[in-house]
Amino acid sequence: MPIQVKASFWFLICSFLQKGIVVITTPIFTRIMTTHEYGQFGVFNSWMSMISTFVTLNLYAGMYTRGLVKYKSQKKEFSSSLQSLVFCMTVFWIVVYYIFQDAINKYTSLTTPQTLCMLVLIWTTSVYNFWAAEQRVELHYKSLVVLTLLISILKPTLGIILVKYAQDKVTARIVSLVVVETVFFSWCFVSQMRKGRKIFVRQFWKEAFLFNVPLIPHYLSMSILNGADKIMIERMVGSSESGIYNLAYQISQVMLLFNSALIQTIEPWLYKKINDGETDDIKNIAYPSWLFIAVMNLLLICFAPEIVRLFAPSEYIQAIWVIPPIAMSVFFIFQYAFFAVFEFYYTKTKLAAVATCTGALLNILLNYIFIGKYGYYAAGYTTLFCYIIYAVMHYLFMRRIVREESYENNVYSFKTMFIMAIGFLTSGFIIMLTYNNLIIRYLLIIIGALTVLYKRKKIAEFVRKIMLVRKSK
Repeated sequence: MPIQVKASFWFLICSFLQKGIVVITTPIFTRIMTTHEYGQFGVFNSWMSMISTFVTLNLYAGMYTRGLVKYKSQKKEFSSSLQSLVFCMTVFWIVVYYIFQDAINKYTSLTTPQTLCMLVLIWTTSVYNFWAAEQRVELHYKSLVVLTLLISILKPTLGIILVKYAQDKVTARIVSLVVVETVFFSWCFVSQMRKGRKIFVRQFWKEAFLFNVPLIPHYLSMSILNGADKIMIERMVGSSESGIYNLAYQISQVMLLFNSALIQTIEPWLYKKINDGETDDIKNIAYPSWLFIAVMNLLLICFAPEIVRLFAPSEYIQAIWVIPPIAMSVFFIFQYAFFAVFEFYYTKTKLAAVATCTGALLNILLNYIFIGKYGYYAAGYTTLFCYIIYAVMHYLFMRRIVREESYENNVYSFKTMFIMAIGFLTSGFIIMLTYNNLIIRYLLIIIGALTVLYKRKKIAEFVRKIMLVRKSK
């Protein structure tokens, strides 16, 4: 097996380990934490996602991977320089927090220990992301797998112990993450700093700011799209309802594992095809990929009632009505990536920011209107609507770039995309309507299974294409 394919396989395993074990341990935490406490922990994660954008500028995202390739002969110095930059920014924001902590605590509804833990977690997570990105670029999958496996087991294990015996279970859950990440991810920081031996490199720091500061609205809006609904539900309805919604969100986001797995494999190939002027080939991978993600999300919707009963006690059962719209939004999140590569390849980052900001602002506005009117259920549908708008805007911007760059084709057929999206949404809502009728729902599941069996040759062909994409990266 070629090293690229082998490494891709193990990086996929790492992704599943990180999020899969979180999913597996969810039934434990929903039983030792009340819906109120589970909701508070979900709100903490939402705030952390948004605040992280300002503290780290998301430097460990695309800019860092791009830099490792661009500065191949200086990649160790590049890594240590960015690690030190994020460390300095974290210290700066800790000082800012200490000055304004009363006002910040009142606004976020978090305590001082929780906020300090959040800032430490933001730093440790960025440290790991820098190190992990370097391992992926260099195809050093063994050390990444070992560390990921260790961390993935220790975090929930310590979390269960602390939460079970603590009075403040939310803070205990947060502290368990801080302890494990600080102990193990600090080693990643020391390792990269020792290899690079550079704290400040003006060229690298300047490029980091120039590239990522304009992307703050984009990254922040992504965080708002992913987390504002939990915060608004807590404020407008209550922490218990936020906890039920958070469970539905967690279950639905399992499908992001498949998104990440496919995108990590396909995205470099997409850039290569754009660079080589072979965009006609893209749709041959894009359409089957979209269909695959659609089917996986429909499977989740089919079994939502059983999954919720498995994952949580009866207090959470109403989460089944929120899972379908959130699961369907995952399809449009995946689809957007196929349009955004054109924006990032041609450095049209302002267009990406406009689309994401529009989606985020629309999400806040619709949540404010409909959560107050229809309760927390509405947040699932506003999320779906906003991600549809989000994907459509990125598609329109892609079309604009295609025209500007004088492409001979539009890359994707709008008619094909429209039919696929309408068919997917219709199927999802039809399945949801059968939640109160077990016989009809299982008949639909059997029909779906027989269809997959009938199309097994085409599925095998799709898998073969993905393997070829991995080899051609």
